[in-house]
Amino acid sequence: MDPRVREDDEKASMSHYTPNRIKRIYHSSRRFLAKNWLRHSKAIQIALTGSQGKTSTTHILKEVFQHAFGKNRVVVTDTNLDTIYNVPITALRVRPSTKFVIWELGIDNPRDMGLHLEIAKPHIAIITGIAPVHTDKEHLGSLEKLIQEKRKLIEHLEKNDYAVLNYEDEYVRAMAPYTKATILWYGTTPGKCDIWMSDVELDEKGTRAQIHEKDASSWKIQTSLLGAHQILNAMAAYAVYKRMRTEQDSKTSLQSIQQDFAQLIADITPLRGRLNLEKGPNDILVLNDARRANPTSTRAGLQTLTAMQVKGKKYAVLCEMGELQFPEEEHTKLGAYLATLNLDFVVTVGPMQKYTYEEALKRGVEKQKIYWTPSVIEAGVTVKKRIQTGDLLYLKGSHLRHSERVLLILAGKKVVCSATICPFYNTCDKCNYLTIGYQG
Repeated sequence: MDPRVREDDEKASMSHYTPNRIKRIYHSSRRFLAKNWLRHSKAIQIALTGSQGKTSTTHILKEVFQHAFGKNRVVVTDTNLDTIYNVPITALRVRPSTKFVIWELGIDNPRDMGLHLEIAKPHIAIITGIAPVHTDKEHLGSLEKLIQEKRKLIEHLEKNDYAVLNYEDEYVRAMAPYTKATILWYGTTPGKCDIWMSDVELDEKGTRAQIHEKDASSWKIQTSLLGAHQILNAMAAYAVYKRMRTEQDSKTSLQSIQQDFAQLIADITPLRGRLNLEKGPNDILVLNDARRANPTSTRAGLQTLTAMQVKGKKYAVLCEMGELQFPEEEHTKLGAYLATLNLDFVVTVGPMQKYTYEEALKRGVEKQKIYWTPSVIEAGVTVKKRIQTGDLLYLKGSHLRHSERVLLILAGKKVVCSATICPFYNTCDKCNYLTIGYQG
């Protein structure tokens, strides 16, 4: 597999990709061409960053903009590629007919954002939220450095630009003085936000909410995307959509923009592995959230699991959260949070998740409701003994923890590989090590 390809919340295994001399020349040449090519484009550029929510928000923006303005007129970064290489590739896909460029700008090392902004020149920027991912010493080294790096996106904006910021995130709120752009706040706080949500309802079909705007208008939104955090993502996308619709046609009514967006968002389906609901083995329901994991996204997923109305019991398999500056502390906090929820059965997986398990017990979680296992295999076996038709299973973990092995075990497949973390991005059902084990 191409070593450039990786999940956006976790670098492959234990080493960084370092291109050889010939590839370095190739990458440098491509960056040079990309910078010069994009200088001639009149396309409006929109950029997103954040520790959670940016890929889902990018997905919403892509779907909405391609339907509203034309599929061939919107260029979007490929979320499966390392952003350092993805940005110049995206730039070279821009054509004279391109109307919008949407950049998802991930970072996990110092100076990454600066490299992105050598090519990308956004007029609108979204910051979805901050969590302590990539803060380990192999990456950014601290939460403060993570914030500084992501903040560069809005520091880059000019006076006539716009920064769309999540008011509910304290770290994002603190970024406000660092930009010259006009700030558009979104969140849940009336009076503080330009756009906010209320009356969130959730079931197997999706999420519904009331959306409010500063002009006192209020309208309903319904989407198959699951969770209140997905409504936050939708509001960020709406803020940009509204701005662009207004700029394209100043005579367009606000009511028309709201109605069009509500219709567009209703048809969007979630990305697989990012809190999508699917049928699992033996007619169980699976809430699949196994493409990334950090403290904020894990809480959001567990909140969604708790809020969902199902006939059966609720199970959760929680694999480790990676690339944290203080992993023991963050996993301990997760244990305390679990104690506030009413779940039927939780299995925590891996050395760090033992802190979660122990703290949950200390905080009063009944011993028969929570287990710790060293491997995904044991987690799958433990769940298989208990789960029944109609129950709901929540899978959470970074992609390289490969919690999908639980589903293979539930389906009766042979699973031997017990690796807590592996360097491969292909799914386990297509991996040669599944039945012999990975020893790397």
